[in-house]
Formats: sequence, C-alpha cells, structure tokens
Amino acid sequence: MPEKNQSIDAPNKGPILGEELLRKISEHPCYDKNAQHKYGRIHLAVAPKCNIQCNFCVREFDCVNESRPGVTSKVLTPVEALEKTKQILAEYPFIKVVAIAGPGDPLANDETFETFELIRKEFPEITLCMSTNGLMLPEKLQDMLRVGVSTLTVTVNAIDPEIQAKIVNHIVYHGKVYRGVEAAEILIKNQLQGIKAAVDAGIVVKVNTVLTPTINDKHVVEIARKLNELGVYIMNVMPLINQGAFADLEPPTAEERKDVQAACEPYVMQMRHCRQCRADAYGLLAQDMSQMSEERRNIIKIQTKEEMEKAREILTENDKEEKD
Repeated sequence: MPEKNQSIDAPNKGPILGEELLRKISEHPCYDKNAQHKYGRIHLAVAPKCNIQCNFCVREFDCVNESRPGVTSKVLTPVEALEKTKQILAEYPFIKVVAIAGPGDPLANDETFETFELIRKEFPEITLCMSTNGLMLPEKLQDMLRVGVSTLTVTVNAIDPEIQAKIVNHIVYHGKVYRGVEAAEILIKNQLQGIKAAVDAGIVVKVNTVLTPTINDKHVVEIARKLNELGVYIMNVMPLINQGAFADLEPPTAEERKDVQAACEPYVMQMRHCRQCRADAYGLLAQDMSQMSEERRNIIKIQTKEEMEKAREILTENDKEEKD
C-alpha cells in the first residue's frame, strides 16, 4: 500500500464517457452510489455452467435463504427470463438494469446471449449488464456488443500468476483443463485483454476483486494500478466469503477492507455499497425482493404505483400551468 505522502504515477482521472453512458451509470445502482436508493436491477439466472473453479466459490441452485453470488432458487430458460422481466418491470418500474450474473459464468452459456436478444427486442431502453470471470471475454466481446451489453463486471483477483494460482483451482479453456500457474497465466491474459477491448469498445467496466487475507491482500493495490491503465470505471473490493476450499480462511475485517479500498482509491474509484447479490436478485440493492414474502413485495408494488400516480399528477398540473 502506498504511504500517504507517496507520489502516484497515474492518478485516478477515470475514463471519458459519453452522455448516454453517463445516463446509464446514473441509473445503475452498482455504478453510482446515489442510484442505489432510487433504481433497482434484476439478475436473470440463465447461466449455470462455469469454466473456472475458484477456491472460494460454491454454486448452489436451490438455496432460498442465502444471499451471496452463485446462488439461485431456479435456473431459467431465456423465454422464462423474458417473462419474468416483463412481469417485474411492469410491477416495479424503478428497475432500470437487467443483468446476468450466473449462477455460473455468463460467457460460458449460449443462453446468456439468447436472453439478452429477447430482452433488448422487448425493452430497447433498458441497460443490459453482465458479470463474468473474463476467461472468454476477448472472443465473446463482439457477441456482447451485438446484443447491447453496455455495463460489464469482470472479477480480477490477481494479476500475478503465482497469486492467481492459489485462488483458482483450475480453468476449462477450449475443452482442455489447465491448473496451477499455467491456468492463471491464461486467465489473467484474457481478463486484461478483454477489459481493454471492452473499454475501447465503449463498455463501462467495473472490476470485482475478492479480498482474500494471506493470499492477495497485499496485492490488490497492484491490481488497481493496472485497472487505471486499462480505463476501468470503478472497482469493488469484496470481502472473502469463506467457503469451499477456503472454508478455513478468516475473512478480512471491515477495517482491513477499508484500508485496501483507501490504498486503491487514487488509482480507480471504489464501490463501497456492494451487497454481494444472488444470481436471481431483483429490486434495490438493499432490498432484494427475491427473498421477500409475497406480502412485502405487494406493499412495495403499491408504494411504487402510488409514487407513479403522484408523479403523473404533478406533470399534469405543470402542463396546465404552462398552458395558462
């Protein structure tokens, strides 16, 4: 970590973004901390297959009481995902982002692109978002652009192959299983190439980094420096959820995470309001309706309807005053 008086070669100026992308960011609860209280997102769990195995990842498809990445109550088909989106957007119009974040890796599932094609045709103004490990990012980028993905999250836990090899058990790349440093080198190369290409193509990129004590905690600021070079918009340093092969590791304390975020802040803007969402989450970040009772969801639906009607009344009154 840099000391307080240490100079920084590449200060965080952030990428230059156009008006349309700035609008989408302002309505994206993960990319704008102010948006989290006004706008929501829906995650469509259409992507069960994954091409890497991280040592902290446990994907479950039927865990209704857990709130963490990789968990969903049901894997949807693209058509089912479209119908769910239609219903939710009609009932909760404050949702502005439709995302695919698992429960596996979206780029390892053709259903991801089938779903986005259906969503874009039905809702051309909605922001389409994706989360990926980045292994297939360079070769799938054109498909992402074709279906209209404009915001992207890539999980980058190390840019040093020796460190990455401790985090990832193996990868499956073009039908072959790779392990150790060889797997780490392929993954890191594809992640960095893919992120740069995505940024150059006009996609707004967020990077998630899982803070894993004793493994990458001293390395995260190096990742932030690289993200600055690549033009990444925002970085999310997430605390380890100790499960799977890392079940015996101690997660970082809140203070340790804050210290790492502070060290990374000069290089890339930090997201500090992450909720580590399920693969089927929807609603506001702090109000995941996938785990709510029907009664509670109906209350929110009524509140939303009343707010819409009140807004219409105000607009109608303003129109009358302008005509008078």
